Amino acid sequence: MIRKIIHIDEEKCNGCGACVTACHEGAIGLVNGKARLMRDDYCDGFGDCLPGCPTGAITFEEREAAAYDEQAVLENKQKKAAAAAEKPVFHGCPGSAMRQFDRQQAAPTAAPAAAQPSQLAQWPCQIKLVPVNAPYFDGAKLLIAADCTAYAYANIHQEFMRGHVTIISCPKLDAVDYSEKLTEIIRNNDIRSVTVLRMEVPCCGGLEHAAVTALKNSGKFIPWNVVTFSVDGRILDR
Repeated sequence: MIRKIIHIDEEKCNGCGACVTACHEGAIGLVNGKARLMRDDYCDGFGDCLPGCPTGAITFEEREAAAYDEQAVLENKQKKAAAAAEKPVFHGCPGSAMRQFDRQQAAPTAAPAAAQPSQLAQWPCQIKLVPVNAPYFDGAKLLIAADCTAYAYANIHQEFMRGHVTIISCPKLDAVDYSEKLTEIIRNNDIRSVTVLRMEVPCCGGLEHAAVTALKNSGKFIPWNVVTFSVDGRILDR
């Protein structure tokens, strides 16, 4: 039958998982870090998921689709509830899943090591607050970092921030597509290179997407790379 149903643009999706949580019918899931309509007959077409999409990746379309099956949705909910009762499973954005790490405390040394100086080269550093044009962007190596990377990776100041202009944001909590502002920063300043620091969680893909989009839209050819950290502080990819 032809009916109204949601459409997910995977190019725009940043994997934040907000729509997964908002969809009461369980029609949407995260697959390889992207939101996906799992079953047509789970989608009622009411659009409860739409207010939760920060990038506008979810829209309505009319197409051939299976009719909404309320009974199937109810049975799926009951199945999930039964499974959760046996073994609690986290549902929602993977970046919000609770984890605890067993950190081994180092033995105290006779003389404390000298404090390491901060390598933050300018203020402000939040993307939402930095001006598009600033003298510190002239000839800068630009570091675009997700907020959590500084806490997950212990040596971030010495290994990544040193010699760079650092700007930071949380792509999930800010709920803003920073690609336009980053485009203007790169286009209007003499940026020598761009490094993106992100966490492994899907919602952090929004920052990488914004940076890559900005590089493309700036019209400049600038060396760039992305470094991904695990939530327990390891470098997964660089």
